[in-house]
Amino acid sequence: MNQPAPDLTVNESLLEQYDGAVPRHVACIMDGNGRWAQGRGLKRLRGHRAGAKSVRCVVESCRYLNVDVLTLYAFSSQNWQRPRGEVSGLMKLFDIYIKKERRRLVKNGIRLRVIGDRSRLSDKLQGAIAALEAESASNDAMLLQVAVSYGGREEILRACRRLATAAAAKELDPDAIDERMFSRHLYTGGLPDPELVIRTSGEYRISNFLLWQIAYSELYFTETLWPDFNEAELLKAFADFSRRQRRFGKTAEQVTS
Repeated sequence: MNQPAPDLTVNESLLEQYDGAVPRHVACIMDGNGRWAQGRGLKRLRGHRAGAKSVRCVVESCRYLNVDVLTLYAFSSQNWQRPRGEVSGLMKLFDIYIKKERRRLVKNGIRLRVIGDRSRLSDKLQGAIAALEAESASNDAMLLQVAVSYGGREEILRACRRLATAAAAKELDPDAIDERMFSRHLYTGGLPDPELVIRTSGEYRISNFLLWQIAYSELYFTETLWPDFNEAELLKAFADFSRRQRRFGKTAEQVTS
């Protein structure tokens, strides 16, 4: 990876000043779109549209900084409970994003992967996703992973069912199941776990996001609403990450030595 990015719209002069550690895998819980709109007397959907601009900013900033994997939490399994109009609007917005950003993603060497229960998405949206996944499959500058109709508990149950089915069919010895094997049966199988999880809007919870994968992730919370999250805010998160000591159960002395 670490290829030059040919066509970015981010503030490169700001990004190039950053000299701290860059997480290999960054995960974002994009929260606060609705509150951003309501605070301005606008409909919630306007906030989601504004948030789409922050998506481009964060994607291209991570691409510039040579992040390997960026995972964005776009729509949870529980979000289907929201008002029908908002859900419909979000799905249309996602479809527009895929079509609008297709050229830029491909040109910048970004591969798209969508994780979650696609069966609940419209045939049209599923087709658009599959088409861009196929078109960008050979790109290796960065993986953009978007969680849509996704839930961490649901993902774990899905993996358990697959392993149980294989064991019942005598294709797998239950005693052979370990963390590595289980991880391979998740949507994110084969990828490094997130090193940094960012949540915007001042909420301090994980909301059913990558529950298995973030066991040792560094968590960063900011009061900034997602539509206001830009290059400067991303660098604040990265700078905070640089100051962390990741011990993975060891003592500080062991890590230092």
